[in-house]
Amino acid sequence: MRLDKFLKVSRLIKRRTVANEACDAGRVMVNGKAAKASVNVKAGDVIEIEFGTRTVKVEVLDVQETVKKDEAKELYRYL
Repeated sequence: MRLDKFLKVSRLIKRRTVANEACDAGRVMVNGKAAKASVNVKAGDVIEIEFGTRTVKVEVLDVQETVKKDEAKELYRYL
């Protein structure tokens, strides 16, 4: 699954366009490397997102096309 779509489906970032812009600005890293929005994400990957002064680091546990709001938190784990 594409990185920008995963960020939206998992609700780490609310909108796909915002996720896309964050990737283009270099604020999203996958496994320690700056990632474009088109990077494929799989279970076991570590994603780091910079939100201003705060950095969020999560591990991908599962990849699904659609998820209910309550189940979105089960797609990743905070590190």
